[in-house]
Amino acid sequence: MLEMMQQLDEQALRWIAQFVRQEWLNPLVVFYSSLGNAGLGFIGIALLLLVFRKTRRAGATALTAMVLGMLVTNLTIKPLITRPRPWVVMEDFVSLVTSSDPHSFPSGHTTAAFAFGVALWLTLPQKWARATALAAAALMGLSRLYVGVHFPTDVLAGLVIGTICGILAAGITRVVSDALARRQGGK
Repeated sequence: MLEMMQQLDEQALRWIAQFVRQEWLNPLVVFYSSLGNAGLGFIGIALLLLVFRKTRRAGATALTAMVLGMLVTNLTIKPLITRPRPWVVMEDFVSLVTSSDPHSFPSGHTTAAFAFGVALWLTLPQKWARATALAAAALMGLSRLYVGVHFPTDVLAGLVIGTICGILAAGITRVVSDALARRQGGK
């Protein structure tokens, strides 16, 4: 079963490299994918959301979700699974970027992106902003496949973990926010 999944993952990446990659698009996708390095692009936006009262809860939820995602992905699953990156195991496969993290499963970029996107989907008031957050998350996951640093199952796992972390974070921040409101109301 695992061998068949590995073969399908490799076939999908080779198909992307052969039929989807375009010379004019490569620099754009590499740049977008790099915005997820250490979650910095998403962290920056979440910190900006903390500044404004109307979006403060969304920013706190996104940061909480990304911390949960980092704990689950980078500190727990990746060291346990230790799946090598595509360019290590696929002969003649060219990745557009490399990573100092030798472990591929699950995708940390995708986890952070979906933790962020789902957290904002659940907490932002504007429909366009919620949709943009989820679109940004999906594009991050796709960019990781395009540049060749993750297998499709790595990205799928990151999507699932990030989604769960976003939902959990929304619950956590709701409970904390409600408790703080009750405490301030009692003074």
